[in-house]
Amino acid sequence: MQKILIIEDDAENNQIIREYLEKHGYSCMQAYSGSEGKLLFSMESYDLILLDLMLPGITGEELVSLFSEKAPVIVLSAKSKLDNKVEVLSAGAEDYICKPFDLPELLVRIQVQLRRRNKINSQKIYTYRTWTLNSDTQEMVANGEQIELTRHEFLMIELFIQNPKRVFTKQMIYEYAWGEEYLAEDKSINVHISNIRSKLKKSGTDTYIQTVWGIGFKLL
Repeated sequence: MQKILIIEDDAENNQIIREYLEKHGYSCMQAYSGSEGKLLFSMESYDLILLDLMLPGITGEELVSLFSEKAPVIVLSAKSKLDNKVEVLSAGAEDYICKPFDLPELLVRIQVQLRRRNKINSQKIYTYRTWTLNSDTQEMVANGEQIELTRHEFLMIELFIQNPKRVFTKQMIYEYAWGEEYLAEDKSINVHISNIRSKLKKSGTDTYIQTVWGIGFKLL
């Protein structure tokens, strides 16, 4: 069952949306402020986010880019000016619905986004600049060059390429690629990053991986 996070401070509207979507086979979680929505988002993964803009705590505008890295975001807002739409769509939202709206229209918009997401996920092919990563075949091509990676190296690149704007600590990288608890004195991440950069040199893309001193690594 696909999970949808509804972030709407109007309790009545929030509940109406939830009941309607659950009748159509979706599992819904509810948040009534930007802060609560951000907390729920950090605790669990969702297939889609319904996001109001005028929220107490953290505004919807501040959350769009964070949410859109992990799931499609449909904005539900009484703000109907073109500038508002352009701002949030540029920040990463997939769709924008002005209030008031009809629930059947909302359902169709949700179905469109989820079909699109399922199609992308089924391919398991990621791209970043001149990189292409195929998670099904465990192959990487960088600027036309085939790059031979170990399993751990591949998973590290996969983590980066799925979240190109994010800075990852060594602990986050290790726990994703190894699936184990990270030990603070472990030097393996530095070694593997060095090996990956060496393999990427022939493609001229070794500089894509940037060191963020005192924190970790990110894509340039």
